[in-house]
Amino acid sequence: MIQKVNLAEKLAAVSKPWVPTIVGALNGQYVKVVKFHGEYVWHHHENEDELFWVIVGHVRICLRDGHVDLHEGELLIVPRGVEHKPIADEPAEVVLFEPAATRNTGQVDHDYTIEPDALPQL
Repeated sequence: MIQKVNLAEKLAAVSKPWVPTIVGALNGQYVKVVKFHGEYVWHHHENEDELFWVIVGHVRICLRDGHVDLHEGELLIVPRGVEHKPIADEPAEVVLFEPAATRNTGQVDHDYTIEPDALPQL
């Protein structure tokens, strides 16, 4: 069945920060919505690129050699293997595009880790 996705409605249904929630799938990729607030964990994805698209708020993607500030409507693709840490000083709403098998904390085991087969879905 073909259905449209209302990002604002899906993001409103997400209550906890740092919990990626699946809202769509295409070509082996998941489209996820997530709320950012505070600091995430340093990590990388060995085999997957990761796209961050800020819908509401401001996000800083820290890299080992600097950082990138993302504002509403901006996106960043972090290439596979690049260590990064998202930070949102105020609550932010973000869309992620990444392969379905992507583990949210990459190689790191952390309280934020959710295995790909256990991700919530809306």
